[in-house]
Amino acid sequence: MESWDVVVVGGGPAGAAAALAARRSGASVLVLDRADFPRDKVCGDGIAPEALDVLAVLGADPHQLVAGYPAVPRLSLRAPRGAVVERDTHRPSHVVPREVLDARILAAAQAAGAEFRRHRVRSLEVDDDGVVVDGTLRASVLVGADGAESVVRRALDLPRTRDDRIAVAIRGYAPEPPVRPGTQVLVTTELRWPAYAWSFPLGDGRANVGYGELVSGGASREALVAGLHRLLPGVEPEGLRAHRLPLSTGRPRQPDGRVLLAGDAASLINPLTGEGIFYAVLSGALAGSAAGAGAEAGRVYRRALRRRLGAHLRSTSAASQLSRWPLLMDAAVRGAAADQRVFDDVVALGLADGRLGARTLAAAVRHLR
Repeated sequence: MESWDVVVVGGGPAGAAAALAARRSGASVLVLDRADFPRDKVCGDGIAPEALDVLAVLGADPHQLVAGYPAVPRLSLRAPRGAVVERDTHRPSHVVPREVLDARILAAAQAAGAEFRRHRVRSLEVDDDGVVVDGTLRASVLVGADGAESVVRRALDLPRTRDDRIAVAIRGYAPEPPVRPGTQVLVTTELRWPAYAWSFPLGDGRANVGYGELVSGGASREALVAGLHRLLPGVEPEGLRAHRLPLSTGRPRQPDGRVLLAGDAASLINPLTGEGIFYAVLSGALAGSAAGAGAEAGRVYRRALRRRLGAHLRSTSAASQLSRWPLLMDAAVRGAAADQRVFDDVVALGLADGRLGARTLAAAVRHLR
């Protein structure tokens, strides 16, 4: 039986970040994934600058990760009742297809000394000395970064996420709509709210376009496609694929012990925007760093998550409840249109680790109509 300090299940951003972090302490790291890389991943492809910051600290070159994909400095948001804000963000984002981005982050982890193998994990057994994977590999600590349908999460026998805490989205690629170049577009309406469509430009004349809503709303493929066409009329995307998003409002408690959950496997998806890459790389980094604690890794990681994201997750949970009223969403958007600082706060809340502060709440109250 092979022995490793850290086995990471899943080679996406969360898993690769965990591998990078664990390697920084000198641990032997094996990354397992059921697919070879590069491989496609259903996603909006947007990567916030804060996610690149985390990866830079881990030793990955952020310029290399986004090479060939120009910065996207502007964001346009239309609220359910028609209020609109369009401004430059405090720092630009990038839109990089996950087929490219994930392979680049994993390559950085391999360059740092992690080993990668294609392998579909089927069973885990936890004992006093570690975690046995499929009867052939032993890890002192295992990081489950294997996505929304996580095998690792099921092996821990954690409760499944309720349907009212799961979103589903469909995405494809289409010619960029006629908007100002370098602009990410988010469009909502009251119909089937909370739901939104997006168009994120790749910089080559194409855009990642999609639409998402809560599973509890009865979302079918037909309803998702209809929502996309309703909010982005005239867009005819190719390669439409759907995926489930377990929202952070239904996040399970990280248990003690030697098995850690990161990214989508930990239900770390922003309930306001469906953004998950920032959460993925941050939680992966924290998990990889905590892995050195061995049997205490779960407790150490849980505390690190609480310190780093606790206040933010409480803010997004509260904001997601308030956003159920379209009137409040429109008021917040009008406040963002009137004040760049409020706009920056809203963007940070939806795409990074911002908080729902007094300035944003006051602006929403002032703009209620």
